[in-house]
Amino acid sequence: MVLVTGAAGFIGSHLVTRLRALGAEVHAVSRRPQQARHGEIWHAAHLNDAGETTRLVQSVRPSVLFHVAGEVTGSRSDEVVRATLESNVIGGVNVLAAAHESGVKTVLTGSIEEPRPGNDQAPPSSAYAMSKWAATGYAQLYHRLWDLPVTVLRPSMVYGPAQPDTTKLVPYVTLCLLRGQRPRLTRATKLADWIYVDDVVDAFVLAGESDKAIGHTLDIGTGLKTPAHEIVERLYRIVDPSSKPEFGTTPDRPHDITQVGDITPTADLLGWHPVTELDEGLRRTVDWYASQESHKESRS
Repeated sequence: MVLVTGAAGFIGSHLVTRLRALGAEVHAVSRRPQQARHGEIWHAAHLNDAGETTRLVQSVRPSVLFHVAGEVTGSRSDEVVRATLESNVIGGVNVLAAAHESGVKTVLTGSIEEPRPGNDQAPPSSAYAMSKWAATGYAQLYHRLWDLPVTVLRPSMVYGPAQPDTTKLVPYVTLCLLRGQRPRLTRATKLADWIYVDDVVDAFVLAGESDKAIGHTLDIGTGLKTPAHEIVERLYRIVDPSSKPEFGTTPDRPHDITQVGDITPTADLLGWHPVTELDEGLRRTVDWYASQESHKESRS
């Protein structure tokens, strides 16, 4: 029996689907009631409420808790500080405390944006990165002081079908092209480590099954740097090869940093490797969004 927080989100929904396909009894958590699609059991809970979180974990008594819930934002505005603090730090600590009280093995979702260990580490590049860094620190604290069996997985730039936030680069450009619109683009010079969502789910499943990574913080990516403009150009080749993207039509986002994972420890401890090539992952993503658009047209 497993418990998945953030189960209505991007990674969480894919994880629930995979776990059900593997035959697990899945208890899924969201802030709002959801309808089961694969036989999962839904719970509505606010994880920034400590008592509510503890009662949830005690009632389910899972063997593994996958904490995928959180406030995900790339904003550099100070307006998101409180939201990321309450969701990612307070919510994360509440989950860790509840897992510790019930003795539940936990897989916590970090972020590749967190500063790396070492004296030369740069400060966090966003409120989101700061909140994830703090949550990872608390996970390490719970493991070191109170022996909580916890692993932190730090996905890099995840893309794939059914991404709820369609302002993200891949769904945004894909949907614009499918709808015959011209996407407004920055210069798209940011380098990132793009990882297909199914590969990320593979890593979560392995972390849940194995005890080898307990106490570790592991990167989940490809280890390759790809500029955002190359992602856009590949999407154009897949969807509309007769057109060319127009870069620089909207301002660049300030303080973006290069995000790339060191996946050697992940391979050593979990035996995990990404298996989806970038072109294949983008093509699968485009095909999914194209099918959704076709379905909308057939209904209208």
